[in-house]
Amino acid sequence: MSRVFVSIGSNVEREKNLVSCVAALRREFGALALSPVYRSRAYGFDGDDFYNLAASFQTEMTPAAVDAILRRIEHDHGRVRTGERFASRTLDLDQVLHGGVVVNYNGLRLPREEITEHAFVLRPLAEIGGEVMHPVLRKTCAELWAGFDKTACSLQRVALEL
Repeated sequence: MSRVFVSIGSNVEREKNLVSCVAALRREFGALALSPVYRSRAYGFDGDDFYNLAASFQTEMTPAAVDAILRRIEHDHGRVRTGERFASRTLDLDQVLHGGVVVNYNGLRLPREEITEHAFVLRPLAEIGGEVMHPVLRKTCAELWAGFDKTACSLQRVALEL
């Protein structure tokens, strides 16, 4: 069994899409650990603020199989993957860690670089997986968050029942 971590974000009908997304993840993967939800500014474009959180679950599935399910859940929520990379989206699901696996194959990259680049990925991840070791950097998620430059990050906790 591997512990998988998924970064979740939405800036279109945020509450509706996140509630529905978490329900879909539970149907697919069973019990989830969920971080609090945070509001952050859109990154790379002018758009509505995002709501972000992290989820984790145990699975025997391969990283590719998990990724295929995440892409389907995005599609079921109206996600369109054509056009600009940085744009508003109904749902953005990124598998960021899959146990200690390191993968860079056919568009799937684990661990995701965004872990150390964006507070909206790292903070929720550290909250539910602080003890988890980054398989490349050999630091825990809590250590990565403690060393993160928080001067430019603006995360606001959001009360959202999931």
